[in-house]
Amino acid sequence: MRFDLTSLNLVLAIAETRSITRGAEREHLALAAASKRLSDLEARLGVPLFERRARGVEPTEAGRALVRHIRSLNTALHALESEVVEFSRGIKGHLRVAANASAIAEWLPADLAAFSKAHPGIRISLEDLTSAEVQAAVATGRADVGIFVPPQHEAELRCCPYREGRLAVLVPQGHVLAKRGAVAFDALLDFDIVGLHLGAAAHELMRERAQALGRPLNERIQVRGFDAIAQLVEAGLGVAILPALVAERAGRIFAVQPLALHEDWARRHYLLAVRPQEVLPTIVQRFVDALCPAASPDLPVVSDMPAPVAQASEPKPAARQSRPRPRKP
Repeated sequence: MRFDLTSLNLVLAIAETRSITRGAEREHLALAAASKRLSDLEARLGVPLFERRARGVEPTEAGRALVRHIRSLNTALHALESEVVEFSRGIKGHLRVAANASAIAEWLPADLAAFSKAHPGIRISLEDLTSAEVQAAVATGRADVGIFVPPQHEAELRCCPYREGRLAVLVPQGHVLAKRGAVAFDALLDFDIVGLHLGAAAHELMRERAQALGRPLNERIQVRGFDAIAQLVEAGLGVAILPALVAERAGRIFAVQPLALHEDWARRHYLLAVRPQEVLPTIVQRFVDALCPAASPDLPVVSDMPAPVAQASEPKPAARQSRPRPRKP
């Protein structure tokens, strides 16, 4: 079944104005022509799209469903037009990157800046998502590249090691723990926790560790954004666990004290993920080569990384030696 944009936009205009007459005017159509387009479309679909009433029209359930798809289609068409127009301005490609908040706060900005400088014709879009959402975005094609911390939920993704980081503790200045150089996680369970929103990798990790210890996690406040967490800790509303680089920056800006987290799991391994393809698009391959040079610059596909986090912590040379050889196409 084929649809023309004029008729679809007419349906959208009628739904938004609640009037066939005003919808026709908005789309610059004669009333008779608009009425015929609408009746023809309803006949083709086999369902009424609007209920005619004395004071206008109301979309039916089918009409509301069609309107949702029309809006989604228009959004996609506008994005398509914008991206294609960019080629006339010298843009040679568009790379969509999804990353978790920790990667964006720690390593990614400098790497994106270096890549943009080396490839000025490539436009980069960056979306801030949880690690699970990052993987879903790459798996469904909403993002070309994803950066996240394990566990890996989308088994089909091809991953390579990107960076390593650590988690640290943030407490208010003058806090009873502030004089310690490092603290264990169980020491934090005596205090209220200021944490990230549900779904954030660090938050889920804390909940799992507290459950393993048989202790409650006193989640007093959950917010989006590391600056907000630092300000709430500064105000004395609890303690927090953040990426170490973020905690160090917060210690220079706010009245808070960063501490080392004395746990093996405080070490984090960021992975870069792409969809499985025999040959990656050139732009994506260049990005992979720039951010994961150890993955092998001549690989047409990023090598699989199904190993658990504990294996990902091995020294890089050993990881390179254990990397399976690429299969010939």
